[in-house]
Amino acid sequence: MKNRTIFVACDTSNIENIRKIISQTRSSKLEIIPKFGLQFFYSKKGRKFLEKIKNDFWLDLKINDIPQTAISALESLKDLRKCKYITVHANGGLEMLKAVKKKANKINKNLKVLGVTVLTSLNNRSLKQIGYTKKVKQLVLKQADLLKKSNCDGIICSAQEAAMIREKYKNLIIITPGIRLPGDRSNDQIRVMTPKNAFENKVSGIVIGRSLTKGNLKKNFKRLLDHLNK
Repeated sequence: MKNRTIFVACDTSNIENIRKIISQTRSSKLEIIPKFGLQFFYSKKGRKFLEKIKNDFWLDLKINDIPQTAISALESLKDLRKCKYITVHANGGLEMLKAVKKKANKINKNLKVLGVTVLTSLNNRSLKQIGYTKKVKQLVLKQADLLKKSNCDGIICSAQEAAMIREKYKNLIIITPGIRLPGDRSNDQIRVMTPKNAFENKVSGIVIGRSLTKGNLKKNFKRLLDHLNK
């Protein structure tokens, strides 16, 4: 299981639950990195917690605004020294993506900028409702081209598009949300895949949340390790 990175979605605003998730998902066989999204970051104690955390973490804010506002947002995060990954949305356009990547290099050379493409809760029908004329795979590939051109470090897409992206971009970091252990409900996700199948599609890392954090965390984490060892 070497070279497999697991990003654990810490989707709670409860600090004690966060500490539990981090302590109970440690592994010598996998690189485990906690991912904090809007729920935790916006919570009263979330921002303070991230100032003092000793683990590398991913801050999943999906920044999407005009270039100046986007880089100003990044500037306000420069005290979070253990932040290893930050997300921006490909919908922000080439100039925003380039500006954020340039700013990230100035703030912290180890900070990786990841571009979010089509959310895993969307499908072709959803895109048509929004007003897109391209289908999911076409749009994700177009966004991947944009991210590569902007020098962003990686892409966030569903595992269903990962093989297509990897074929074109050999060295791009590809991280896939929408991951569920076998038999688990997909909930609000549509484009889902199991951890093992995702890694078979040559992704760099996977995001897994509810399959781990709902119910018995220790047992769920063992299920994940057993699943990946099969």
